[in-house]
Amino acid sequence: MSVPYKFLVAAAIASSLLSPAVKADQLTDIKKKGEITVGVLGIDEPNSFVDPKTREFIGYEIDLAREVARKIGVKPVFKQVAVAARIPELQQGHVDLLAASLTHNKERESQVDFGLTHLVTGSKVLVRKSSGIQNLSELAGKKALTVKGGTQGPNLLRAVPSAEVVTFESTQQAFQALQQGKGVAYVNDEVSLLSDVAKLGASARDYQILPQNLNVEPLAFGIRKGESGVKAAVDETLRELEKSGEADKLFLKWYGPGTRVGFPKRYFKIDSDKVEN
Repeated sequence: MSVPYKFLVAAAIASSLLSPAVKADQLTDIKKKGEITVGVLGIDEPNSFVDPKTREFIGYEIDLAREVARKIGVKPVFKQVAVAARIPELQQGHVDLLAASLTHNKERESQVDFGLTHLVTGSKVLVRKSSGIQNLSELAGKKALTVKGGTQGPNLLRAVPSAEVVTFESTQQAFQALQQGKGVAYVNDEVSLLSDVAKLGASARDYQILPQNLNVEPLAFGIRKGESGVKAAVDETLRELEKSGEADKLFLKWYGPGTRVGFPKRYFKIDSDKVEN
């Protein structure tokens, strides 16, 4: 028995509505437009910050992102994003990649994919020496300042549940609030703390970083979920940099002796997808 034409059309439309949409490949789109838009913090020295002379973004993650763009064969375009807006900017397609001091943890794996870990650091606490605080436990019931949308606040609360965490839109604002006496402690990753304190000049002697690590934080590029082509390009770039020795050179350029951070050497290799402990 033949089926009326109108029913065939209706069935075809229904089938198209029920079937999953064909997903475009992001890497192909990036190559077509000839550029990759990279979300960066732009205020997190030495990962990404503004060169006061050229007014362009520079830093460790900026250099790594440039290498990814070179590998793909496109121009890198850097877009500044806020800490709390990093992942939404990526999910909504406003950026193609995140090079924004993003910690790889289990919770975020449901939101984004990650490249290989390119930096291993840890959260610590900065206090004024005049506060008399020498141990994390002494932050119980006291105000600790940090950035909104980061992992530092939750990490502190795991260690000191009764601490009062106050968040700000940027790490700069949180650090300034500590200097203004709006809290007794400032929580950030150790690298950033060392860089911030170094900027204080002679006043740096008035502050100290507590020795206890809140956690270990592996930083990685953020990639839109399911975009295996972009992840492959990122990971292949990083592996090649590690194998050639360029990864170590870039680390020492921004973190090594002679920099504000002043690490004597690199204590990790770019070889795996580490997850925050």
